[in-house]
Amino acid sequence: MQALYINPFTDFGFKRLFGENASKPMLIDFLNSILPENSPIVSLSYRDKERLGRTKDDRTAIYDIYCENEKGEKFIIELQKAEQQYFKDRTIYYSTFPIQDQAIRGPWNYKLKAVYCIGILDFEFNDYHNDPSKGEVIHTVQLKDQHNRPFYDKLKYVYVEMPNFNKKETELVTRLDKWLYFIKNLEDFEKIPNVFKDDIFIQAFEKAEISKYNRQELYSYEKSLKIFRDNLATFDFAKNTAYSEGRAEGIAQGKAEGKAEGKAEGKAEGKAEGKAEGKAEGKAEGKAEGKAEGKAEGKVEGKAEGKAEGKAEIVLSAKKMGLSIDAISQLTGLPKEDIEKM
Repeated sequence: MQALYINPFTDFGFKRLFGENASKPMLIDFLNSILPENSPIVSLSYRDKERLGRTKDDRTAIYDIYCENEKGEKFIIELQKAEQQYFKDRTIYYSTFPIQDQAIRGPWNYKLKAVYCIGILDFEFNDYHNDPSKGEVIHTVQLKDQHNRPFYDKLKYVYVEMPNFNKKETELVTRLDKWLYFIKNLEDFEKIPNVFKDDIFIQAFEKAEISKYNRQELYSYEKSLKIFRDNLATFDFAKNTAYSEGRAEGIAQGKAEGKAEGKAEGKAEGKAEGKAEGKAEGKAEGKAEGKAEGKAEGKVEGKAEGKAEGKAEIVLSAKKMGLSIDAISQLTGLPKEDIEKM
């Protein structure tokens, strides 16, 4: 089923909604919903972003939208579809251009106008995976000292993590809620939801309606949409490949560690069981051997004692019969000394 409205995550779609002169009311409304309420933007003028940077190379890649309000404050806005390795470094680097752009020739006291860098991200920062702020939609960053006091309030970075915004139409409360709901679901709308009935959003839906584009605009959008889809497919493939490789490495490592742990545990258990069994067997064998030896020794000693007692009785009987010691010695084979002792 063909979509009725453009995909705002394409370069064409995002600039169509916020980057044209006719889009100023929408951009002002969106920025006022995301920036401090004490300094609302009344008017905006688009600046030539190709002028930013000191060299031609600096100007080849810059934020999607560069504009200035009636106070001279600068706004650079970008839609980032996939995470880059040094995305934060890039945002810091490009934020220096509108700062340097304020320098004037001749005497100058270095007084600067505020600079706001706004990134609408179609991904989550990896930094917040184990952080209490994980899952938050808005991340506002500014320079602070060691006591968490603002050190410089003229430079702010606002990152919007779109994957973390999951509110339904009935849950929308603030103006920012409505804008984020609009951006995230625009391509899937089949009609304008009831929550978007004011003039600003009606204008936004009119600018997003594909059927109103001329042939050149439609061609530009289809080209931008193809690039978006190709990049998304490449990103998903790289992500899935990394996941598969990480899973395989994890399985291999877990198997190796499990084998090592199993071997160590098996060795320890085997040693303990062997020691216990050896001790039991040794105790049983020792008990049996001791019993046998004791029985044999007792038998020998008992026999010897019994023989000695028998001879003693013979000696006593022979004495009672009046036989001489010599005759008793010849009869029993005992020495005369032993017979005399008896």
